[in-house]
Amino acid sequence: MSATIIDGKAYAAGLRGRIAGAVADLGRQGIRPGLAVVLVGEDPASQIYVRSKARLTVEVGMASFEHVLPATASEAELLALVARLNADPTVDGILVQLPLPKQIDAQKVIEAIDPAKDVDGFHPVNAGRLMTGVPGFVSCTPLGCLLLIQSVRRDLAGLDAVVIGRSNIVGKPMAQLLLAQSCTVTVAHSRTRDLPEVCRRADILVAAVGRPEMVRGGWIKPGAVVIDVGINRVPDPAAGEGRTRIVGDVAYGEAAAVASAITPVPGGVGPMTIACLLRNTLEAACRRRGVPMPTVD
Repeated sequence: MSATIIDGKAYAAGLRGRIAGAVADLGRQGIRPGLAVVLVGEDPASQIYVRSKARLTVEVGMASFEHVLPATASEAELLALVARLNADPTVDGILVQLPLPKQIDAQKVIEAIDPAKDVDGFHPVNAGRLMTGVPGFVSCTPLGCLLLIQSVRRDLAGLDAVVIGRSNIVGKPMAQLLLAQSCTVTVAHSRTRDLPEVCRRADILVAAVGRPEMVRGGWIKPGAVVIDVGINRVPDPAAGEGRTRIVGDVAYGEAAAVASAITPVPGGVGPMTIACLLRNTLEAACRRRGVPMPTVD
């Protein structure tokens, strides 16, 4: 068996294209969605990610508002900025880039964001809405994972799904999304007994544990759909001393020989995160103005 490669980069490009069309339609009604991104400090990876978000926001026709605070900024300063963005009618979505400096309580900042503008889907109100099946904003990475799963297997009802990882950002919301699709869901983690055997039950396996190539081919049920959320840097001696390469949480070659479909790393889940952020911003703009959300998925 040779697995179908789930091309997240291509899917994300198509999703952004559909979002751009919807934004253009809103523009004819005098509506322009706006996304505000807040960066605290000068973490190089965060800077690159924020620039990418800003560029893609503008590409789909939305307004991009970037706010950069120094690494020494106080919690009070950041909370004051969030309050201003909550009150700004041109801002539909607010994203505060994580991680934050140690003097700032990230949870306090997340809870300060207006849930109606929480396009990252991290606010407890939106997490609670997902848990209870009420419409709200869903964390972008698990939403992207679900769209990729549905791109190769539309009807998920009755399937066994295993999510490795129980973070608030990926694992827990991913489990809730799969439950909403009528899957039978197991959330596995570092203390799960006989993890390989648990994984071998899965028709859908989502790996979000942060350990390079931990999931081996022998863990995969033949014909399963495998979604690899991991982004891990490991040494790459073949490329030269000190060089690294990016791998996922799944041993890709081994798993691809057994699975029916699999996401590569890079080029799988990663591109979907920003695309789903833009999708959530579009939805926030529509909700705030009482207009129907276009079908873009």
